Amino acid sequence: MSQTIRFILGFHYHIPLSAGDEAFEDAYAGRLKPFISALYKYPKIQAALHYSGVLLHWLERAHPEFFMLIGDLVSRKQVELLGGGFYEPMLPLLPLSDRIGQIELLTTYLRKQFGKRPQGCMLPLMAWEPQLVGPLNVCGMKYTFLDEGQFRRGGLSGEVLTPSITEDQGKIVAVFPVLRRLGAAFGERRASEVLASLLESEKERLLCVFPERFFTDRPDYGFHQFFEDLSAFDSRIEFTQPSKAFKNSKFLKKTYFPCSVQDDGFPETALPRRFLIDCPEANGIYAKMMFTHVLINQFRGDKSRKRTAREELWKAQGCDSFCSAPEGGVFRHSVRKAAYKALLEAEKITREPGGFTPSLLYFDFDLDGEGEYLFQGEAINCYIKPEGGSIFEFDYLPRSWNYLDTFNPEARRTAFSDRLVSPDEEIHATVPQSAQTRFCGSEKFELVRLDKEHGTVYLRLPVKPDIPYGTIEIEKSYRLKKDTLTVSYGLRNRGDSPESFQFVSSVDLSFPGEGALFIDLLEHTAETLTLQDIKNETRIVFTSDRTFDSRIESIRSPCPNKGVLKDCYQSTCIMLIQPVSLNPGEHFQTEFRLSIQR
Repeated sequence: MSQTIRFILGFHYHIPLSAGDEAFEDAYAGRLKPFISALYKYPKIQAALHYSGVLLHWLERAHPEFFMLIGDLVSRKQVELLGGGFYEPMLPLLPLSDRIGQIELLTTYLRKQFGKRPQGCMLPLMAWEPQLVGPLNVCGMKYTFLDEGQFRRGGLSGEVLTPSITEDQGKIVAVFPVLRRLGAAFGERRASEVLASLLESEKERLLCVFPERFFTDRPDYGFHQFFEDLSAFDSRIEFTQPSKAFKNSKFLKKTYFPCSVQDDGFPETALPRRFLIDCPEANGIYAKMMFTHVLINQFRGDKSRKRTAREELWKAQGCDSFCSAPEGGVFRHSVRKAAYKALLEAEKITREPGGFTPSLLYFDFDLDGEGEYLFQGEAINCYIKPEGGSIFEFDYLPRSWNYLDTFNPEARRTAFSDRLVSPDEEIHATVPQSAQTRFCGSEKFELVRLDKEHGTVYLRLPVKPDIPYGTIEIEKSYRLKKDTLTVSYGLRNRGDSPESFQFVSSVDLSFPGEGALFIDLLEHTAETLTLQDIKNETRIVFTSDRTFDSRIESIRSPCPNKGVLKDCYQSTCIMLIQPVSLNPGEHFQTEFRLSIQR
């Protein structure tokens, strides 16, 4: 006689904190409400449900009647709610205290709202590192889930995968295998056909599948049909919940799972931290997260303010900031903006009212083994890298806005990145691969002097005779005072022949959007360029002690939007251009000032 197949049916949904009410409403009307309404009508079918804290909090405020329906499913023991990080964080990237804090925040929320503490959790993108075992165990999480591919990378083989236990530093959690191929089968065939094929085996099995993502896009096969097929099927299918399956599991095999992540935006063998290397924008948010974490830990005094700062930090740790999927992830303008806004709000809270002193630091901010120069001002943060001698973060704190939170698939955008271009060559935002251009943004500037007393960084780019305009030595300094950044240049011809070129300094600024609703060119004279950021209610003013020309271009890149690739605005590139002619030994000086005015 054939044995019973025990079936864990799981459903997961998350919407980024950066999504507007329209996106939440679309998800509610198109997926969440139809799913819960259908499940409610089939009490025989038990399910595990994981909604992120972000989504649950929105549902509680916007649709309390739906929230109560979930509570009713929990009360009649048809649904088990799974825990995890409240803001759907990429847990392996978080400091230990933030891992525990995020998990406990969602655990407390679920206990208060639904009267039951979760016993297991979902890992966003199933991002795994062995060091997660300890905090999961400490937070009372007895089990979690990994994809079947991650099980096989842990050394398990065979057609049937079973739950395992894994250990780290003496702590243990159980891990259920999620059968991705089975989930995909539900997306291709009716549930009755899939279940019939499973029953052909004579083995007793526990199967765990999260099929929602595979079948909800099928207009001809909705939730009601799916649950009708499941409910009416053979009695040898027994629906259960992870907590029951865990309680009844005995003598689980121990497995050590390697670092891995399972998501369509990653290669099959990707590591959770690999994306930080492949995507500088994600690494920028990660570096800012770690920097802010330190600021919060150093904060002393008002415990309430410290808790508020820490929760702002947690808002920035969503997995969307550290992946390319779904719907574009960190490549989306809105995702990055929400992360930086939360991080800057947290940083502002750590500054004592009336007690903050502007500073200039030398610090390895981006964790690459080399220090950067950090201006921490009252209104502006300005971070400078030796590579290119350019700015990679430019924060306007009154609006909690990073104007250098930009993206380009070709290279990370910066401010005051310099080029020496042939006089007859047309200038564009993208750097041409030309034999007549010296792109200083890829060269390393030497530190001449770090004057902390006067708040000035002095840099030098030495000559490189074997490249175009390589005999030109560039001296460059940055000075920040209140709401104005001054960038001074000195160019000297160290060669034996005259040199003529266009000196181009490019500044990439990420506005809330492009077009008349977001940005306006107010003025452009021989020595002044003024842009208006309409949404942030600020004016960006460039001035110089010499006349200059300018060119302004929008930077756009393809980004998924509701399953379709669309060109999305990323930033606006402002190119400040001055003609230069230098005889041997001759020197040229110029200065640009960038100020932000309310």
